Amino acid sequence: MAFLEAVPVPLVGLALGLVMLLDTVPILGILIPADVAILTTSGVTDPFSSLGWIIAGCLTGWSLSFLAGRFLGEHLRSSRFGDWIGAERWATADRVVREGGSRILVTAPFLPFVNTLVPLVAGGLRMPYGRFLRNAAIGSALWGGLYVGLGELAQQISGLLPTGDLTMVVTVALGLTFGWVALKGTRRLATVRD
Repeated sequence: MAFLEAVPVPLVGLALGLVMLLDTVPILGILIPADVAILTTSGVTDPFSSLGWIIAGCLTGWSLSFLAGRFLGEHLRSSRFGDWIGAERWATADRVVREGGSRILVTAPFLPFVNTLVPLVAGGLRMPYGRFLRNAAIGSALWGGLYVGLGELAQQISGLLPTGDLTMVVTVALGLTFGWVALKGTRRLATVRD
């Protein structure tokens, strides 16, 4: 945290937006700990500024994926990249977008791995870009707002603790708890749907 406090706030925000953009890229997004980046920057940047960078990064990355799906969808599926993702994951993403329509874009940020494929599939299925962008903005705002809120909550709780700066410990504990609950809920929802 001390390192981040020495970095100019606009640079921290820009880095946060870049992390969000990279998090939306298929395959690469699995390796990017976007939620950890949001929690780590809590208290360093203004929460509304952080949320703005999160939404901008997510929408930029998702828009690029949408356009790739629109113009290269079939080619991507039949390429080595498509083989690496696997037919089952493509089929799951297709089913999720067809059944959920544009509403799935609101919940997609909460679904690991699927969130990187949904924009590609939406573009490939010729979803209107305006509808895609509107729902993607709502989803990224909800997802980002949740993590920014968790970070702010961790800041408040750590200020109440007598040992001083336990912000990182509280932040990680809240993040892991929320992550575990979200994972269990997602698995339960997937089991019910299957």
